[in-house]
Amino acid sequence: MIIDCHGHYTTAPKDLLAFRERQVAAFKANETLPDPGTVVIGDDVLRESVQAQLRLQRERGTDVTIFSPRASGMGHHIGDARVSADWSRLCNDLIARVCALYPENFIGVCQLPQTPGVPPTNSIAELTRCVKELGFVGCNLNPDPSGGHWTDPPLTDRWWYPFYEALVELDVPAMVHVSASCNPNFHATGSHYLAADTTAFMQFLTSDLFKDFPTLRFVIPHGGGAVPYHWGRYRGIAQDLKRPPLGELLLKNVFFDTCVYHFPGIDLLTKVIPADNILFASEMIGAVRGVDPETGHYFDDTKRYVDAVKNLGDEDRYKIFEGNARRVYRLDRVPALAQ
Repeated sequence: MIIDCHGHYTTAPKDLLAFRERQVAAFKANETLPDPGTVVIGDDVLRESVQAQLRLQRERGTDVTIFSPRASGMGHHIGDARVSADWSRLCNDLIARVCALYPENFIGVCQLPQTPGVPPTNSIAELTRCVKELGFVGCNLNPDPSGGHWTDPPLTDRWWYPFYEALVELDVPAMVHVSASCNPNFHATGSHYLAADTTAFMQFLTSDLFKDFPTLRFVIPHGGGAVPYHWGRYRGIAQDLKRPPLGELLLKNVFFDTCVYHFPGIDLLTKVIPADNILFASEMIGAVRGVDPETGHYFDDTKRYVDAVKNLGDEDRYKIFEGNARRVYRLDRVPALAQ
């Protein structure tokens, strides 16, 4: 089985986006916020909205996608805690409905109602609802709800600890994933995303977070940003700071996905990062949708790159394509995937 750990609902129905536009406009005008309960989207509309994902799963040879709301649409920097709560709940409920319609193709991961300056404890109720009531297997955690200004404390600050306690109690991981950038210095997918991935890793390196939470699990997406390419730098920094070796310090808790859109990048990732810490992912349909003129294939057809890596044995391929996702996301608790 091929499990894609990183997919977003980038083809959500237009009625969802229309609600968001009304919600943002009402907030800016200091008017009454629209009721999410007024959004009525039928099952047939939901089925039609994911036909592209289902087709690409078949064409590219993947089986199931861990599916979450559109990352750039989370928009935590927009509005206040009420706005974010209504928007997150609506998006998560649609993910749950898609997963119920296609339980063998999609597994839910939730968006959190984060807001700059609002403690992460505010997100615990929605996380718990999604895991316990909707059957979700994790969440996307935004380390920068301000949208490129980094106004909240680092992920290793005790500000986040109550939320981590909830993750540990529920036994689900968090993917570290920022949303849109409102800072013109940072292009969202080409700069802000990758910088956030790298920043999160560096925060983990300089902390004792995993001494306090030995079972806490994070997935750093997009191949870990700059981390694999600069692995020697981080090993050296850890050594200079008298930190333990990275394998001991981080690799029991931190994992990387394969959302890297060329073969040399995937080849490097598999050479530098242990196979136990790599989860297959494509972010399909996501950040890059075009065809690579050098190969004639879509940039985000990442399975082709993993298939082409020569230094992977059968056991390591199984870990990357299936085993690690089962372990990190505890997928054997999902009825459609129970072994």
